[in-house]
Amino acid sequence: MTGLTGHSTFEEDKLHEECGVFGIFGHPDAGALTVLGLHALQHRGQEAAGIVTYDKGQFIAERHPGLVGDSFGKNSAHAANLKGSFAIGHNRYSTAGGSLVRNIQPLFADLTGGGIAIGHNGNLTNARALRAKLVQEGAIFQSTSDTEVIIHLTARSHFVPVVEKLTDALKQVEGAYSLVALTAKKMIGVRDPWGVRPLVLGMLEGAPILASETCALDIIGADYVRDIEPGEMVVITKDGIETYHPFAKVRERFCIFEYIYFARPDSMVEGRNVYQARKRIGEELAKESPAPADLVIPVPDSGVPAALGFSAASGIPFEFGIIRNHYVGRTFIEPTDGIRHFSVRRKHNPNRAMLTGKRVVLIDDSIVRGTTSKKIVQMVRDAGATEVHFRVASPPTKHSCFYGVDTPNEHALLAHEMSIEEMARFIGADSLAFVSMEGLYRAMGEKGRDGAAPQFCDACFSGEYPIKLTDNAEGANGQLSFLAEVA
Repeated sequence: MTGLTGHSTFEEDKLHEECGVFGIFGHPDAGALTVLGLHALQHRGQEAAGIVTYDKGQFIAERHPGLVGDSFGKNSAHAANLKGSFAIGHNRYSTAGGSLVRNIQPLFADLTGGGIAIGHNGNLTNARALRAKLVQEGAIFQSTSDTEVIIHLTARSHFVPVVEKLTDALKQVEGAYSLVALTAKKMIGVRDPWGVRPLVLGMLEGAPILASETCALDIIGADYVRDIEPGEMVVITKDGIETYHPFAKVRERFCIFEYIYFARPDSMVEGRNVYQARKRIGEELAKESPAPADLVIPVPDSGVPAALGFSAASGIPFEFGIIRNHYVGRTFIEPTDGIRHFSVRRKHNPNRAMLTGKRVVLIDDSIVRGTTSKKIVQMVRDAGATEVHFRVASPPTKHSCFYGVDTPNEHALLAHEMSIEEMARFIGADSLAFVSMEGLYRAMGEKGRDGAAPQFCDACFSGEYPIKLTDNAEGANGQLSFLAEVA
């Protein structure tokens, strides 16, 4: 990755998805259904995919780099190997530990009492401290993933039942996590007490399902039952579903960026439809920061719902002035300095017939480093737009995320280093505006953010982190604000 003035590909100038988890218990096609579930959750991680099943007394693991379809597609020997009626799966984008093959999840270990596989969405904020202590005590790590810390803590627990072992381990970790675990007799789902990352419960033909988002239920025709509550542990066996709340109660802090960018638009997250939430953000943006324009143009695809909302609230016509190429993967060619400037055009191309002679307002979900925004503004100008106004469906991203989103160091975030006026000049826009924090909360159906008790984790905007950052105690500037009040 590069700084503000260096080269940047499109992928480097977005906040990367975290991870996706899926599990199903007691279905004869568990492996195949998990493949489909992970396919629906592909947007949450494109680096690697893994599935662990249990069949006839043994665990079967298939973990491979690349997209789900690369390893588990039609006629795949890997998919055919996934026998059994219990399965969990994981899509990975590395937020901790790097992109090594040995870090692909679900991770598996044999413990006293039997094997356990764990897939984890989130990031532990005291993993380095715990790992150093475990290594000093003789633990041997096979990966650099923070998820393995949970496995070691589980293995070392003095409790006997696996549910109590896992609970004991999770009481020692800090950070954000939604995880699924599989043993020979159980599937377990857990959300951290703050509920930063999503996890839902579904049902298909009597088989319980755990998934990061409801879109993974839709693809297999499963019914949505409910969201797993913050701090809740569900234990699924052949006898049914038991639920526990083993952690101290704290004020919930669901990640607000799930609504802005990460979750799929067709998912229901914490009772809200993501597509409708994004449209409402666009409406608030239009009310707060109108633009003198002839057309509302989304930066596809993530800017589309907000642009529709902006258009509806402003009365300015919506058009697709930028067309996205959906058939360009993350590994196209290795760009040389001579062709690196084509990185944005590989995915986006101007629709000149719509843009020539027009004043346009571009709508995007966020600005991270700003390099892609700058190229898109120039591309639209080159296509004949007379004015380009940029509107952003999130507040300025000024701070790094430590809870499962791969963000640059905050000094590489454009909004951390520049004022909005400076940012407008940097990206070459005639004007630039972001939705306010209050407007964002209104779009979520909340009264607002009063500073003392925000309803979401919005640390990437506010710099106020709800969960202690043990491994990053000094932070980027030596100042981190914590909001860990008890509910």
